[in-house]
Amino acid sequence: MGQRGSRPQPEARVLLLGLDSAGKSTLLYKLKYNESVNTVPTIGFNVEMIEAKKKRETVALTVWDVGGQNTMRHYWKSFYQDTAGLVFVVDSSNRRRLDEARRELDHALRSEFLQGLPVVILANKQDLPEAVSVTEITERFHLRTMSAERDWFVQPCSAVTGAGLIEGFQKVANLLKLPSEDVQDNIKETVQYLRSKSVTSMGL
Repeated sequence: MGQRGSRPQPEARVLLLGLDSAGKSTLLYKLKYNESVNTVPTIGFNVEMIEAKKKRETVALTVWDVGGQNTMRHYWKSFYQDTAGLVFVVDSSNRRRLDEARRELDHALRSEFLQGLPVVILANKQDLPEAVSVTEITERFHLRTMSAERDWFVQPCSAVTGAGLIEGFQKVANLLKLPSEDVQDNIKETVQYLRSKSVTSMGL
């Protein structure tokens, strides 16, 4: 028998960005298939759908993994529209490129299409001894000021071992503002507005 009245699974589009060699595709395939895949630099993009828990429901995340080479970053902006959240992958073991990664993230977050959207930074390669800490990444990326107008989180992880990947994308799901929630917020705001108008009209 059919499931009459069952709620459709909520969906959201998530953009996966980061410099080349940060491990974006590797961690995405590890999360999707639980396999360590030797990847080559992504020319263009990959798209995978994964599921993540958001409170008591499961959200289907369509993850767009876009190449991070210098020549590809110019095209990142083509993927910003209709994005619900951003995941930015950082190679925690490469101190030399942290400032470059910060600049690219800062540039992306200035886009009008990403204004106010949540961002989760995946501090990848935490399995390596030279990896910097989450605290250092938070400070080096000036996240408390750069992302003051949005929800953000830094998740330590390893694309090789899989540690922290599920938790990172669960955090993404929890921070997302889904369309149904926007509708609920609009209803609440409308109700509050009408109540305030009715109180004013009664002279209270």
